[in-house]
Amino acid sequence: MQIRFLGQSAFVLQAGEHRVLIDPFLQGNPACPVTLDEALGWGVDAVLITHAHGDHWGNALDFGRAGVPVIGTAEIGGYAMKQGATNAVGMNIGGTYRAPWGSVMLTPAWHSSSFPDGTYGGMPTGLVVEMGGKRLYHAGDTCLFSDMRLIGELGLDAALLPVGDHYTMGPQEAARCLDLLRPSVAVPMHYGTFPPLTGDPQVFAREGAERGVDVRVLAPGESTEL
Repeated sequence: MQIRFLGQSAFVLQAGEHRVLIDPFLQGNPACPVTLDEALGWGVDAVLITHAHGDHWGNALDFGRAGVPVIGTAEIGGYAMKQGATNAVGMNIGGTYRAPWGSVMLTPAWHSSSFPDGTYGGMPTGLVVEMGGKRLYHAGDTCLFSDMRLIGELGLDAALLPVGDHYTMGPQEAARCLDLLRPSVAVPMHYGTFPPLTGDPQVFAREGAERGVDVRVLAPGESTEL
């Protein structure tokens, strides 16, 4: 699996010919290295949404109106369909969606969730994605919670964790998550995009190294392989 960071919490995952886009905050994201038109041209198999805040929901409708499945909570799926997405999928926490590209399971997350227009977005979630024989956890905007240990028991090849502080946990708390998740690789996200997000990914990297985790700090546009 290739993981490409697009800034904030947006990633594109690729395994073979399949691509999945997570939290597609492209337009309005000052860190995003690609245009919306470029991303629409990738032919992604699905768009996965952790929660409805604008910096995660982002350009989901641009993909959904083009027929790409938009996958999230029942509230996110229902909202997407009302806004013209033609193939939205509403799920709930603990459920798994399976497709030729792989699968995604929704996990709990401690945060909030509403669309930019104020509509309730359902419970926030994390994502456990399986593609190309690898298992990856995207934590959304959650803070540390003890049941991360159960997610870690699935066996994680990678964990993508927010470290920016203010709206999410900071780097030290994110590093504590590694004790519970026990991933082989960790990638920090949700930092530096806007002034309040002052958490330092290098602090997370140092804390992770002390725990024996391979922390890979990616600049927007950079990729890493599992």
